Amino acid sequence: MKNKVSFIVDFFSYGLKGGSSYYAWLGILSLFIFPWAYGSYQQMVAKGMIVAGFTDQISWAVYEVNFVFLVGVAAAAVTVVFPYYVYNYKTLKNVVLIGEMLAITAVLLVMLFIIYHMGRPDRLWHLAPIIGIFSWPNSILTWDVIVLNGYLVLNLICAFYNMYKRYTGQPLNEKFYMTFVYISIVWALTIHTVTAFLMNTMATRPMWFHSLMPLKFLATAFAAGPALIIVALLTIRKNTKLEIPDEAIDLLSQIVVWFLGVALFLLLSEVVTELYPSTEHSFQLKYALFGMFGLSKMVPWSWTSYLVMIGSFVLLLIPRVRKNYTILPIICVSLFIGIWIDKGYALVISGMIPSPLGEFSEYTPTWIEIFIVAGNWAIGFMIFTILAKGAVGVMLGDVIHPSVAGKEVAHH
Repeated sequence: MKNKVSFIVDFFSYGLKGGSSYYAWLGILSLFIFPWAYGSYQQMVAKGMIVAGFTDQISWAVYEVNFVFLVGVAAAAVTVVFPYYVYNYKTLKNVVLIGEMLAITAVLLVMLFIIYHMGRPDRLWHLAPIIGIFSWPNSILTWDVIVLNGYLVLNLICAFYNMYKRYTGQPLNEKFYMTFVYISIVWALTIHTVTAFLMNTMATRPMWFHSLMPLKFLATAFAAGPALIIVALLTIRKNTKLEIPDEAIDLLSQIVVWFLGVALFLLLSEVVTELYPSTEHSFQLKYALFGMFGLSKMVPWSWTSYLVMIGSFVLLLIPRVRKNYTILPIICVSLFIGIWIDKGYALVISGMIPSPLGEFSEYTPTWIEIFIVAGNWAIGFMIFTILAKGAVGVMLGDVIHPSVAGKEVAHH
C-alpha cells in the first residue's frame, strides 16, 4: 500500500510541474473556472434549469451535445489500443497510455455533463440500476451509465496498473493485464453503440430513428478521437523528450481519414434517403440544411460542419499534406470542431426540431450554459494535461520509485 500511495503522489506531483508555457496553459484554462462556478451556482443552487435555454419542445440541448460527442472521444482510445496489442504495432508503444489518459478524461467529462443534464447532482441516484426510478433494464440511459462507468474502471485499471509496474520496476502479470485490455477493446465499442441506441430508439424523432446511427457514431468517433490524439502527440513530442515515431502519427492520420470518409458516406446516404422521398419525416433534416418557415438558426452550423469535414477529408487524402506536421494539427483541430458541430448542433439539436407534435421552436444557449460548457471543457483539458504529463514522466523514467532509481544508478 505504501508503494501505491507513493506512486500516486509522485505521478500527480510530476503532472503538476512544468515550465512557464506549461503553467501559462494551465493558467489560461483556470480562467474559465470563475464564470463556470457562477453558472453552476445559478443553475444548481439559486434558480434551477430556468437559467438554461431549454423549452418544453427542446429538452436536449448543449449539455447533451457534449455528452454525445465526448462518449465518442472516449471510445476512440481503441484506435491506438487495438493496433498495439492485437497487431503488435510497436510504434504505438508510447502512444497507448496517452490514448488511455484521453479515454479517462472524456468519460469524466461525460459524467460531468450528465450532472448538468440532470439539473441537480442529488438526482443522479435515479440513474442507478434497481434503486433508481428509471425502468432498468428497459431504460437505455441507465444502460449508458453502466457501460460508461465500466469503461472508466477498465481504463483506470489498464493504464494505472501498467504505469505502477513501470514505477516499481516489476514485470506485468500478462494474463491479468491482457484480460482487461481485451475486455476494454470490446467495451469501447459498446459505450458509443449504447449512446446511439439512446437516440435511434426514439421513434418520434425521425432524424435519429434509423439503424445507421450506431455506425455513424462510431465512424465520427474514430475520426475525431484520433485527431485529438494526434494534436496531443505532436505537442508532447515538441515539448518533452518522449520519442513518438512519425509512423505512429502517420497511422493515426490514416485512421482519421478513412473513418472520416465512412462518416461522410453515411451522411450522404442519410441525406438521399431523407430528402429524395421528401416526406414529413424529413422535416428535421430540411430544417438543419435549409431552414423551415423562416426558422434557420441551425443552417449556418450545419453547413459549416459539412464543409469543414469534406475539406479536411480532401486535404488528408494527400500524403504530402497528411505528413506535414505543421499543417496536420491545424486540420485535426478543425476536423475535431467540425465533427463536434455535426454530431451536436446539426444532429442532436436539429433532431429536437420540430417536436413530435410538429411544433417548431428554435434553441439558443444562454450565457449560463455557455459558461458551464466552456468551464467543463477547461476542466477536461486540465485533467488530460496533468494525466498525460504524469504518463510521460512514467514512460521517460522520471516518475520512478526511489529503490528502483537507486538500483539503476548502482548498475551504471
